[in-house]
Amino acid sequence: HGMIVSFFFRFRCIPFGMAAKRSKEADQKLSMIPISDQPTTYALEHFCIPKHYQEDLASILIPHGMIVNRVERMAYSIFEEFHNEPLTVLCVLKGGHQFFADLVNFLKKLNFHTPEPVPLSIDFIRLKSYHNTESTGKVDIVGGDNLEELRGKNVLIVEDIIDTGKTMQKLLATLEAYSPKKLHVASLFVKRNPKGSGYVPQYGGFEIPDHFIVGYCLDLNEHFRDLDHVCIINEAGKKKYGL
Repeated sequence: HGMIVSFFFRFRCIPFGMAAKRSKEADQKLSMIPISDQPTTYALEHFCIPKHYQEDLASILIPHGMIVNRVERMAYSIFEEFHNEPLTVLCVLKGGHQFFADLVNFLKKLNFHTPEPVPLSIDFIRLKSYHNTESTGKVDIVGGDNLEELRGKNVLIVEDIIDTGKTMQKLLATLEAYSPKKLHVASLFVKRNPKGSGYVPQYGGFEIPDHFIVGYCLDLNEHFRDLDHVCIINEAGKKKYGL
């Protein structure tokens, strides 16, 4: 059984070292899957949608299975960079927790099937920058056991979505003061926002158009966290769940 899983990871993904042939900046751009401004979407009736949200969604942007497979591939890329070194994975709550849980689980599986594991430790922080559907660019940082413990360590921030990028840049500036060895970011979604700062994380899942999306723990005022697929909310949903 172990040989089968090892074969699966070895040949399904790009071999270790191949990504090093490109520049870091090119990797950050190329590693994301672009979703066009007029994306192919999926009808709600083709998938399982909680009944209490069926009238509030326009369409499915990214089905759950595609998200999970993309997270698995991101885990492999992260493992490639940090293999044989300890890594502190810092989850940004609340939206990042599902991505974080799936990503860490895939890293744990890779640890089981390699002679150069990545010892993992985890911590959680919470940021607040959203008011309804608009990103303010201002952030309050709450939580974290002791940020001094990040000094000299490899740190991976796990975030659900980069909107303007300003929130993440402020968080990075705060954490850089503790002199981590490496400070990288994995974000499942990076939005093409005309008000954005241009920030691009080291690990990105999907580059998405400037739509407000919900699902896979992305919320609108605490609703839609129990929706597996990533969906585009309709105007009625925004009105129903907005403040």
